[in-house]
Amino acid sequence: MNLLIIRLIIFAVVFFAGLKLYRMYRGWKLDREELLESDDTRQEGGQMVRCNWCKVHVPESDAIREQGEWFCSTAHLDRYLQEQQEQTPEEKE
Repeated sequence: MNLLIIRLIIFAVVFFAGLKLYRMYRGWKLDREELLESDDTRQEGGQMVRCNWCKVHVPESDAIREQGEWFCSTAHLDRYLQEQQEQTPEEKE
């Protein structure tokens, strides 16, 4: 009788450990699928445009447009505008 109880306990432990591992695997798989789906939607950001300052290509949805030119960040936009202002007085002379 004691051997039967020990076998039953071992079976229950193995069963619950397997169930726990299956749930962990299923959660990991769902998280991975969500991550892959979010990467796919991010890649569908539209047309790629080139930053006028650093020449790096960025999605049009993330880029900044000013005076018909594209920029990857406000810092590069500011540098471009500053450079334009510095060149304008030299051209007038």
